[in-house]
Amino acid sequence: MTRDDDEVDLLVDAWADRIPGIDFTPLDVMSRLRRVALRLSELRAEAFRSAELSSWEFDVLAALRRAEPPHEMSPMELSRATRIGTAAMTNRLENLAERGLIGRKANPKDGRSNLARLTEEGTTRVDAAMMALVRLEADELSHLTGQQCAQLAGLLRRLGSSSD
Repeated sequence: MTRDDDEVDLLVDAWADRIPGIDFTPLDVMSRLRRVALRLSELRAEAFRSAELSSWEFDVLAALRRAEPPHEMSPMELSRATRIGTAAMTNRLENLAERGLIGRKANPKDGRSNLARLTEEGTTRVDAAMMALVRLEADELSHLTGQQCAQLAGLLRRLGSSSD
């Protein structure tokens, strides 16, 4: 073990001792990604909690916030944007409406559905959560240079597109 070894190095080394002759590079990479993903989940939860939102509330409100003003979408559009089923989305929209974070109105294009529209309170909360998240993520990445961040983003983009 060297001074720079971390838990993943120890894990990979232990497996290499148990099953020699196997290339454990995938385990080395994916174990690190898993740990980063867990840390990101913690950061997201902290940011959303600071704005009194849950993760799912943020996802729906953020989809509405990214929409062009007046920041409204149909449940079907929100389902696609958040990859949440329509039945679950209906329930989520009801909860957000009860909290005053969205308003609902009849959809002029489809009399059978409603449009969800971000309220002022919803905008305030989702913006606060996003600003907190960006701050926390910037702190987390502060030990990397701008060039390293760009390189990492490019590699992750490539890795993410290979699974589509």
